[in-house]
Amino acid sequence: MKTVALGSTGLAINPLVFGTLPLGPLQARVTPEEGGRLIRHAVERGVNLLDTAELYQTYSHIRAGLDGFVGPVFIATKTHANNAADARAHVERALKELGRERLDIVHLHGARVADPFTERAEVIEVLLRMKEEGKIAHVGLSSHFISAIRKSAQHPEIEVIHPLINRTGMGILDGSAAEMAAAIAECAAVGKGVYAMKALAGGNLISSARESLRYVLGLTGVNGIALGMLTEAEIDGNLALFDNGAAPEEVWSKLEGRKRTLAIMQAFCKGCGACVPACTNNALTIKEGKAMVEEADCILCGYCGAACPEFIIRVV
Repeated sequence: MKTVALGSTGLAINPLVFGTLPLGPLQARVTPEEGGRLIRHAVERGVNLLDTAELYQTYSHIRAGLDGFVGPVFIATKTHANNAADARAHVERALKELGRERLDIVHLHGARVADPFTERAEVIEVLLRMKEEGKIAHVGLSSHFISAIRKSAQHPEIEVIHPLINRTGMGILDGSAAEMAAAIAECAAVGKGVYAMKALAGGNLISSARESLRYVLGLTGVNGIALGMLTEAEIDGNLALFDNGAAPEEVWSKLEGRKRTLAIMQAFCKGCGACVPACTNNALTIKEGKAMVEEADCILCGYCGAACPEFIIRVV
């Protein structure tokens, strides 16, 4: 099993991180039993960092997947709370539902918070207090903002960062892919662990997955990438690519060419309508305050995903 150091945390991780968001009710709605089976398939083959969050509702999937497994597996979760009381409640719930006494990484889930060190200062403070209590091993920051990632380089209390980065820059809120890559390198230079998110831009880059994954893996300071995976074939194909660079054409042509659909995370849609004019085939409308897609008209170009300010439209 290939492992790399996650910055200065002391954790050695497989570069392929299992992103559990697609398993839960926000996307594929996989049952805990089926999700657990996929997680177990991954950890038995060397994946040893699972990425989740309070919002994802996938703790039951993880617990099912790890039931009876004896190997070391790290869990990273996130709190989207904007106050200390809620943040503590989120961490306590994660500990209870996962059956753990300590979480390996807890991120401040500030995807759309430009300056979490000001806007979420009390959340960081309570996470650090829970670290002192032994309930958290490492405090991290998850963000779509270059400015937030760059500022974290000046904050030694943040040990791990989980930045949005892909070769097109889709979803980055305040700059380009090159600028985010530079911020990541700054963080790595001061010892922070880095595992990336949205390397496939929420599924919009699936048709060029190998090129897109290699781009992110090749960036200075990136230790791993969190990927959502819904089949054993995805897990095996990604492990081969991440562990030894292997990308058999017969495997990857199927993965990159598989049937895809447009998924709109309705729970987070604000009905702003920015996606509607971006659609080149008039497949999107706003109904009852939510974006809706007419699948028969959708050509899966992904332009709506790029236009969505909430980054909640995915090709899956």
